[in-house]
Amino acid sequence: MRGWDLVVQPFGYDAAFVFMEEIMQRFFFNKRLIIVLVVLIISFVLVAFSITVRNNKATPPLVQQMGNDAAGMVDRVVAYPVNGLKGAMGSFSDLMNTYSENQRLKGQVDSLATEKVKDQTLKRENKKLKEQLKLNKTLTDYEKISASVLTRSPSAWQNQVVISKGSLSGVKKNAAVMSKKGLVGRITEVNKTNSKVELLSTTNDSANRFATQVMTKNNKVVNGLITGYNATSNYLVMGQITVKTGMEKGDKVITSGLGGNSPKGLYVGTVAKVEEDDYGLASKVYVKPAADFTDLDVVTVAKRVD
Repeated sequence: MRGWDLVVQPFGYDAAFVFMEEIMQRFFFNKRLIIVLVVLIISFVLVAFSITVRNNKATPPLVQQMGNDAAGMVDRVVAYPVNGLKGAMGSFSDLMNTYSENQRLKGQVDSLATEKVKDQTLKRENKKLKEQLKLNKTLTDYEKISASVLTRSPSAWQNQVVISKGSLSGVKKNAAVMSKKGLVGRITEVNKTNSKVELLSTTNDSANRFATQVMTKNNKVVNGLITGYNATSNYLVMGQITVKTGMEKGDKVITSGLGGNSPKGLYVGTVAKVEEDDYGLASKVYVKPAADFTDLDVVTVAKRVD
């Protein structure tokens, strides 16, 4: 009898096969467990080795370098179209802003060009009219001489100031004097390097007054003469009115140039109120001056050109 038969005979062949199968299953289970443990140990050793190498080396290992390079390449691939899109949106916004600004500037340039053409046309027309009338100069022609206020006496604050230009600069007696806002007075005394200006606000009744005119809203002209100044209301008084009706509050008042010394068209102020006589006709016109007589630093002498 063979050895195998002697082993299995007491148990029978079926029981022997079951016993052998159980032994094999336990063997394979233990083998898989051993393999798993070995893999875990090897992984732990590799991780520890990698950390040790990374801490001891100035540069990462080759595998890590390759991983980092791959990750960086992916980032660049993704970031390139995103950055490109951002740049395109920014460029589009800048382009739209530039277009809007260009349209606005173009409108201003067109407007300036129109005004320039209009001004040139009026100058040519004015020149032709002068040639037809055989006039070299008109009442509105004058030269500008800028000067600063040197002194202003407190005792004559409302009456006069002394300016820094005289005969050496071409200043002449009775020339009109302007501030940056409007008419302020007239030259009454001329020296070599300075001149005395009598203000419109003077209380001197014998002052040489300005010939003026009111430009009404219905395009009518009312001539008159500045005859005084009301210190209480700060209004100029315009008398000797040629037309008694048609004036309204807010109408502009300018010099008429009819006095012979001042040019035409210098801004004096606006109509504040109209005083009527017993017949309902205008007898006096109160004018709100355009200039501030209490604040004079720099003035312009309007030298009429005859």
